[in-house]
Amino acid sequence: MVHQEIELANLMDTQRLAVAVGQQLRAGDVIILTGELGAGKTTFTQSLARALGITAPITSPTFVLARHHNHPDDGLNLVHVDAYRITVADELASLDLESWLADSVVVVEWGRGTAEALTDAYLDIELIRRGATSDELITDFSDDDVEEPRTAIITGHGQRWEGIQLT
Repeated sequence: MVHQEIELANLMDTQRLAVAVGQQLRAGDVIILTGELGAGKTTFTQSLARALGITAPITSPTFVLARHHNHPDDGLNLVHVDAYRITVADELASLDLESWLADSVVVVEWGRGTAEALTDAYLDIELIRRGATSDELITDFSDDDVEEPRTAIITGHGQRWEGIQLT
């Protein structure tokens, strides 16, 4: 198991981390993104999509649960899932995400506790806003909080992620 903590001082650092992760990805990879509201999960996914060469706009799939973004050429596709309202693995299984793994990367926001059932090898990324109080509600990086620092805690599970360093 790989475990790294990476300090993210600003939006650019988050974008760089997403590019570093994107360079390691291949079809069938699953990323579980965890963090409070406003921690940067969707922002990370947007940067990851750009790193993969996906040109479609990436928005949170909160109400549709999952969005499939095709690569414009022959690159990796992206399946972006918001599991906030999903409480058991069976509900996530009903989305049939396994059928997309042959040519896609699957990113599951709020997936800890349910998305691990998709594969025995996944990357868990927790984004933590440093200095935030528990009663604050901040949206993902906006003009007002671009410089707010975060910490990314990255844990690779399974043989697929052994020995991979993202910095």
